[in-house]
Amino acid sequence: MARHRGPAPRDRDLFAPDRLDPLRTAVAELSWLLARGYAEGSALKLVGDRHALTARQRKAVRHCACPDPARDARRRTRRPVEATAGETLHVDGFNVLIVGESVLGGGVVLVGRDGAHRDLASVHGTWRRVAETTEVVDALGAMTREAREVVWWLDRPVSNSGRLAALLRERARVRGWRWRTEVVWDPDGVLADTDGLVATADARVLDAGVRWVDLPGALARATPTAWVVDLR
Repeated sequence: MARHRGPAPRDRDLFAPDRLDPLRTAVAELSWLLARGYAEGSALKLVGDRHALTARQRKAVRHCACPDPARDARRRTRRPVEATAGETLHVDGFNVLIVGESVLGGGVVLVGRDGAHRDLASVHGTWRRVAETTEVVDALGAMTREAREVVWWLDRPVSNSGRLAALLRERARVRGWRWRTEVVWDPDGVLADTDGLVATADARVLDAGVRWVDLPGALARATPTAWVVDLR
């Protein structure tokens, strides 16, 4: 399978080391504006225009920014991956998997103000398996093998969610993992309402106050070739 969740053609330039300080400044400025009630769209335009950012750089800034209260609250509810032992872990399936695919595929992996790892890949309602998909699934399974149960939540509206569900069930059967896969209309709503441990970097879920783990971050730390862009 030739496809990878790798870098876009201009990413080496857009996220080169000498570009990072201006991007970090933009993240701080956008976070400041959001904390004072500015609408995200207009605030991002103001900051992006001020620093002459491209559309892709603006997307990175938006993914990494959050007001100080949200940042601090998310940090308080974060747990280490080791905390999955003996717990029921609820996985935001596409969110976690796509970042993991970016980690192994050499794509840009962002670290935001809350410490969560996020990607710049765009699904746009359709997920397609890439060369690294099974490797990512197996790596995540190894990380969470001590969990009491792992429940994968997938978005029904995303094309190929059924195929991913089948892949997850097959890997769990082969490996003997205690996994369950659910395909629902609104995984974020389900996850935001759970009192279990959640693997996600989705702001809506994190801001609901759930206890969360950063599985892609652990995968990135274990992958020497991962391209991590820290914009804190």
